[in-house]
Amino acid sequence: MGTNPLVRLGELGQSPWLDFITRDLIVSGELKRLIEEDGLRGMTSNPTIFQQAIAGTALYDADIEEFAEAGRSPEEIFEILAVGDVGAACDVFRALYEATDGGDGLVSIEVPPALARDTEGTIEAARRLWRAVGRPNVMIKIPGTGEGLPAIEECTAFGINVNVTLLFSVLRYEEVIEAYWAGLERRLSEGEEVERVASVASFFVSRLDTKVDARLDALGGAQPLRGRIAIANACTAYAAFERTHASLRWQRLARQGARPQRPLWASTSTKDPRYPDLHYVEALIAPNTVNTMPPHTLAAYRDHGRPGVRIGGAMRAATSRLGALRNLGIDLERVTAELEDEGIEKFAASTMEVLTRIEAKADALLASRR
Repeated sequence: MGTNPLVRLGELGQSPWLDFITRDLIVSGELKRLIEEDGLRGMTSNPTIFQQAIAGTALYDADIEEFAEAGRSPEEIFEILAVGDVGAACDVFRALYEATDGGDGLVSIEVPPALARDTEGTIEAARRLWRAVGRPNVMIKIPGTGEGLPAIEECTAFGINVNVTLLFSVLRYEEVIEAYWAGLERRLSEGEEVERVASVASFFVSRLDTKVDARLDALGGAQPLRGRIAIANACTAYAAFERTHASLRWQRLARQGARPQRPLWASTSTKDPRYPDLHYVEALIAPNTVNTMPPHTLAAYRDHGRPGVRIGGAMRAATSRLGALRNLGIDLERVTAELEDEGIEKFAASTMEVLTRIEAKADALLASRR
């Protein structure tokens, strides 16, 4: 029997993470099995995932009833439940975190999406969540908006592990690298250590093709760029990662123990049934990266993944493909700005949905006791 393809990804320098969290995954022992047998190396969550877990199951009903009885608001109940699940997952990943000297075994929790355009509110929420989870291997997700950049720098300087989320633009990604480095430099200037400060930059992939493909389809005819632009965009981001990390500035930070902010490929399940289920995963295998996959994509990779570092070919094709897109009159920066706004709106809507469902559940559970 050959090596598990997911384990092989880790051996090639890409950490497979799970883009999913729910209480029964943790308490059933399945998360522990994924770590031990499938080489799972981390976990991400977002408001949509929590909305599905909390609102869509009865797993949390007893806690919702208890906290509602104690007078907690829906917002407070949601945060308590999310913090509890993330903390429990951190504990399962703790041995891996220690074994990798803080490089993996990380679990992410997101600041409220409504704060995506609020720098000070984001900093305050990130510090609150960091303290509430209280584990060294938690990551706080901060949207990579213009307003998020100062928050990324501030939280890094404070020693918080930051997962920069909702990245679509390579230009914005380069600003995120700058914010992380500036935070590390501030931390060092204050005499603090940086060895255990971890960060990833979550670059969303398939959503970009969904948006660009619709524009290509509107042009009519056969479109050879269909399903190619998201990979080309991610490859350009990886080229920026490699270029910046060859700089003297980064080398000075690395000598002080700083960790590179790894690119994390998010949204790597295919949305278009015409593409293979592992279309994005296979193309973006590269050293010093993370791929966070939903359960069905993780299972598909375990079943028929073909691990191999093949990003080089895609990187060589990226420039010409992006140039061809410009020649068709499609403005990639405009598309990525739309995706940032839509991503924020989607996560905010999921948060409102889970709060509404928590309130309704609390009312029904309390009423049933009367």
